[in-house]
Amino acid sequence: MTNAFDPGPSGDTFPCGQCGAKLGYDAGAQAMKCPYCGFQQAIPQAPGGLVREIPIEEGMRLAARGYGTPVAQVSCRECGATVNVPPGEQTATCTFCRSQQVLAQQSAGTAIRPESVVPFKVDKNSANQRFEQWLGSLWFRPSDLSKMAKVEGFAGVYVPYWTFDARVDSTWSAEAGYHYYETETYRDEQGNQQTRQVQKTRWEPARGRRADVFDDVIICASKGLPESLGDSFRTFDTRELTPYRPEFLAGWRAESYAIDLMPAWQSGQSIMSATQRSRCASDIPGDTHRNLHVDDHFSHVTFKHVLLPVWIAAYRYQDKPFQFLVNGQTGEVIGKAPYSFWKIFFFVLFLVAVVVIIAVVAKSR
Repeated sequence: MTNAFDPGPSGDTFPCGQCGAKLGYDAGAQAMKCPYCGFQQAIPQAPGGLVREIPIEEGMRLAARGYGTPVAQVSCRECGATVNVPPGEQTATCTFCRSQQVLAQQSAGTAIRPESVVPFKVDKNSANQRFEQWLGSLWFRPSDLSKMAKVEGFAGVYVPYWTFDARVDSTWSAEAGYHYYETETYRDEQGNQQTRQVQKTRWEPARGRRADVFDDVIICASKGLPESLGDSFRTFDTRELTPYRPEFLAGWRAESYAIDLMPAWQSGQSIMSATQRSRCASDIPGDTHRNLHVDDHFSHVTFKHVLLPVWIAAYRYQDKPFQFLVNGQTGEVIGKAPYSFWKIFFFVLFLVAVVVIIAVVAKSR
């Protein structure tokens, strides 16, 4: 198989056609832009112009390797993330946890190349504005959090994900429950005879089958993002994926995937199976069910290795890492922040005082 990706001029830089400086990808312009003279250049379309789906059974053979352009790697000894940075960039802290325990290393260039990418659309200024709005909306957080978080700033990084397509044929069996009511006689507390309707359930065997198609089930392959945050970003619009070009990485960082293809596919299967179980449960007739068993058969499985854009504000508070993320495509924000013990304590104390005052006033009446 021939390599369908052009590594770019000289294999490493993208010179400005006007002044000769290095071009970088600009999120606001959605194009290559010179930071000195402002010259802009459209990113050429990859050969074929289509995002390719690779059959999973042939993935290791068909997938291209490396990034198609030289990159330097920085590995964090604390969170374990490996981030690819432009050659020559001096990186003293980890993008994800702000640890200074980072180690430069040689890129092996054997990892599966990204098949497609969602380019950054949200620029750094917009990401900062969303961060400030988020900080202003927080309750019960340390008073100095805003100052400390701002000091660290933002970093734009392409986070690795896998996407999976599949057809799933499911057969299910269960016991379907049908409610009916019987009249029951009983005596109340005064000894009087009363009647009431009591719900009963009649159980009958049931079985069925269904076929569903899944498109772009995404699995986060990052080690730098906590799993809870990485999985929260399931709202990327993969319809905007564009074939990968090395130009998209010019001036940007990209994390290497830490979860390999087959372990990621196992996670994808689990997500699809959970969805199928819910769908099969809704197919069961009657009012309720029990002992549901579902057997799934997966076929036409394809995958893509994709890079999705995330702005990261990683900051440390009392030597603990916290992260705030902005979806570089949609502007969606998620994050974690420490709680202030004293703010919570005094708020609870205030609530207790209010309750006591209300009780005293009510008693005096």
